[in-house]
Amino acid sequence: MTGEDEPADSDTVGMVHLVGSGPGDPELLTMKAARLIDEADVVLHDKLPGPEILGMIPAEKREDVGKRAGGEWTPQEYTNARLVELAREGKQVVRLKGGDPFVFGRGGEEMEHLAENGIPFDVVPGITSAVGGPGSAGIPVTHRDYVSSVSFVTGHEDPTKDESAIDWGALAATGGTLVVLMGVGKLPLYTAELLDAGMDADTPVALIERATWPEMRVATGTLETIVDVRDEADIEPPAITVIGEVAATRDHVKEFLRGGGVDALASASTDGMKEAGDEETDE
Repeated sequence: MTGEDEPADSDTVGMVHLVGSGPGDPELLTMKAARLIDEADVVLHDKLPGPEILGMIPAEKREDVGKRAGGEWTPQEYTNARLVELAREGKQVVRLKGGDPFVFGRGGEEMEHLAENGIPFDVVPGITSAVGGPGSAGIPVTHRDYVSSVSFVTGHEDPTKDESAIDWGALAATGGTLVVLMGVGKLPLYTAELLDAGMDADTPVALIERATWPEMRVATGTLETIVDVRDEADIEPPAITVIGEVAATRDHVKEFLRGGGVDALASASTDGMKEAGDEETDE
């Protein structure tokens, strides 16, 4: 890679577009995002845009720089340097992220790095999964009959930090909706923190797996039961946790909601019966 301390030649330098792809449904891409992806020389993408969106991009211009807890891990420093390198080659570069680039998407870090190295860029907002994901499942993050505030929290903080920047006790006291992104694995930890802080054990909670994707599933419970619900339904990342009274609204509307995913507990039970039947038939 080229040295990042070298000044960029303004006559030959390319352009970086920090693009949000939305929660995963390709029809939720903005028109601008779709155009820039089509025009790009290179698309550096995360894991979260979803297989349908990534499948729209020719393999020869895709570069996977995704991060997964417990899985593949591309250092952020590599991604930063690669963006600068490609732009200095005169490339049109799309840095494609799930949701919105600036909601737990490291877009702020990449924007600052590009500016420090003299690389022009623009920002294309996307539908954040923190709002679009619950909405697609029939869960509004605000509702004037229940709640007038919402907090967005990461369930996967930077592991190099000396201590958490999240005050779960303060969040428990706000009385608003709490939306946790990337929080499936640490669900037992933060639900226990909220219970210890005095949040009602009967507070409704919803887990939305692969929101807006064809495989979307939703599991509901309470603050006290949701860990057991997660385990029984086998909820896996990527998933969104919604904590608060609004999480119960799905039960009121799901009969008439189209495209809102399946109930995860019901699908887990059906899958289990199907697998047992298949085994019996094979024998």
